[in-house]
Amino acid sequence: MDNSIVFHLKDLFLLKDLGAAMVLGLAAVGSGWGAGLAGMAAIGAWKKNFAQNKPASFMLVVFVAAPLTQTVYGMIVMRQLMEVANKGLYLWGIGAFSGLAIGLSALWQGKCAACACDAMGETDKGFGNYLVVLGMTETVALLVMAFTLMLLGIVSVP
Repeated sequence: MDNSIVFHLKDLFLLKDLGAAMVLGLAAVGSGWGAGLAGMAAIGAWKKNFAQNKPASFMLVVFVAAPLTQTVYGMIVMRQLMEVANKGLYLWGIGAFSGLAIGLSALWQGKCAACACDAMGETDKGFGNYLVVLGMTETVALLVMAFTLMLLGIVSVP
C-alpha cells in the first residue's frame, strides 16, 4: 500500500480547526459577494443620478454595507467552534453548514440590497421599506447563529 495516501489518525489533529475556518470563510465569502452585488447597483444608481443632474443619495451605502454583518456572525460561531475543538470535538459539518447558511443569507441580502439601490436611486423613496426586506434576510443569519450556538452548547457539555 502506498504510504503517501494513507490517512493517519494523528492527521485529524491538523484539521481540528477546519469547522471554525469554514464557518468564518463561508460567511465572509457570502458577505463579500453580497456587498459586491449591492455596491455595483449603488454605483449604477449614482451614475444615473449624475447623468440626470440629480443628487445622488449617500443612503445607498447602508444597503451596500448590510451583508457585511454576516461575517461578524461567522466570527462569533467560529469562536465557539474553536472552544469546542479545543475540547476534542471536531464538528466540521456544523461549521460547514452554518457557514454556508450564513453566507447564503448575505448573498441574498446583497441581491435584495442591489434591488433597493436601483429602486431608491430612481425614486429616492422607500428607504424604510427596503430596510425591512434587508432585515428579513438578515434574520436568517441571526437564527442560524443562535441555533448553532445553542447546539454547540448542548454537544460540548461533558
